Amino acid sequence: QVQLAESGGGLVQTGGSLRLSCAASGRSASRHFMGWFRQAPGKEREFVAAITWRGDSTYYADSVKGRFTISRDNAKNTVSLQMNILKPEDTAVYYCAAVESTYNFRLPTGYDYWGQGTQVTVSS
Repeated sequence: QVQLAESGGGLVQTGGSLRLSCAASGRSASRHFMGWFRQAPGKEREFVAAITWRGDSTYYADSVKGRFTISRDNAKNTVSLQMNILKPEDTAVYYCAAVESTYNFRLPTGYDYWGQGTQVTVSS
């Protein structure tokens, strides 16, 4: 059982930066494949980034590659998403997710645990 809690969302201008954090708790909370997803009103939840539990591999959606960076600190049981050069199309509720292992890390169905989400709004 893993509990996740996102924080760090807010309102920023186009071109600005924001750093999201996800705190994990529970038994062996750090030993999970972690992902970030986002969902805008009226749209499907979409994959943003993912990282293995060892932190040795990362994956990004084409829309954020080069602008976003996912990282984790297993000693603190946290996963972060550094977002740079933000665009209005990045506006969404951002969720962190966890799973012990998955072949489908780009799909929401590939994850077992979810946080409550944090709102990111990028003004134009």
